[in-house]
Amino acid sequence: MQTLKPTDFNVNPPLNRDPYLVIDNVSKAYPSPDGAYVVLDGINLTVYEGEFICLIGHSGCGKSTLLDMVSGFRKPTEGEVRLQTKRITEPGPDRMVVFQNYSLLPWMTAFENIYLGVKSVFPGKPEAEKRAIVRDHLALVGLSDAADKKPKELSGGMKQRVCIARALALRPQVLILDEPFGALDPITREELQEELLKIWTDHRVTVLMITHDIDEALFLGDRLVMMTNGPAAQIGEILDIPFPRPRNRTRLMEDPHYYDLRNHALDFLYRRFAHDDA
Repeated sequence: MQTLKPTDFNVNPPLNRDPYLVIDNVSKAYPSPDGAYVVLDGINLTVYEGEFICLIGHSGCGKSTLLDMVSGFRKPTEGEVRLQTKRITEPGPDRMVVFQNYSLLPWMTAFENIYLGVKSVFPGKPEAEKRAIVRDHLALVGLSDAADKKPKELSGGMKQRVCIARALALRPQVLILDEPFGALDPITREELQEELLKIWTDHRVTVLMITHDIDEALFLGDRLVMMTNGPAAQIGEILDIPFPRPRNRTRLMEDPHYYDLRNHALDFLYRRFAHDDA
C-alpha cells in the first residue's frame, strides 16, 4: 500500500497523533455455495482524533461494509476495529451514522426526530436541557424555522440537515457518513458540503465519509482512502490532502496542485482499477 505525501504544499496543523480509531487487519467474508466469498481482505487503517477521512472506490468494493463494521452493524470475520483501544462489537451512540436515504420517521417533525435520539441517549438529562440540545442543533444546520415540519414538508437537502443535526446532537466520537449527499442536486450538494465543513471545523468530530465524488473528497478531507475492486478488496492507496484550512472552493480549484491530486485519483479509479465491463 502506497501513501502519497506531496512535499510542495502547505500542510494543515498537526492533530493529536495518538491512534484514535484503528481498523486492524480486518477481513469480511460470507458463506456461498462455492465457499467463502471474501468482500474485504486485510484492511488496516489508523485514524487520528479530529481527522476527516474520505473513502472512495467502485461499487462493490466493500466501502459500506467497512463502515458497517466501524459502526458495529456487522462484525469482522477476521481482525478487529477499536475506538480508543476498546474493541467495537455492537452499535453505540459514540458512532453515529448518516445515510444517503435520510432515515427519518415520517410521522414525526424535525424536532421530534432529533429529540427521540437525544431522549434515548441522555435519559437522565432534565427535559429543558434535552429540548435545548435539539434547538441548538437545529440552529446549527439552519433549520430553526423548520422544527415543526414533517419530512414530507422538507426538501432533500433539509432532510439531510436534520439527519446531520440528529447525529451531532448525540455528541458522537465518530461521525460516519455513507454518501450522504449522493441523492442531492449539484447546487444543494455544494451547499451542504460547505455547511458540513463549517460544522466539522467548529466541532472537530472525527469523520469517516464514503463518497463517489473526487472533488468532494479533495474539498472536505484530510486523507482519501482509495479502495481496490472487489471481491477481496483492499486499501490500494491513501492520498494525503494537504491543502490548508479553512478551505475556499474557488481558491482550491485554482491551485494547480489540486489537479495533480485529482488526476492521480482518477488514474487510480479509471485506469489501474477500472471496472472490466467486457
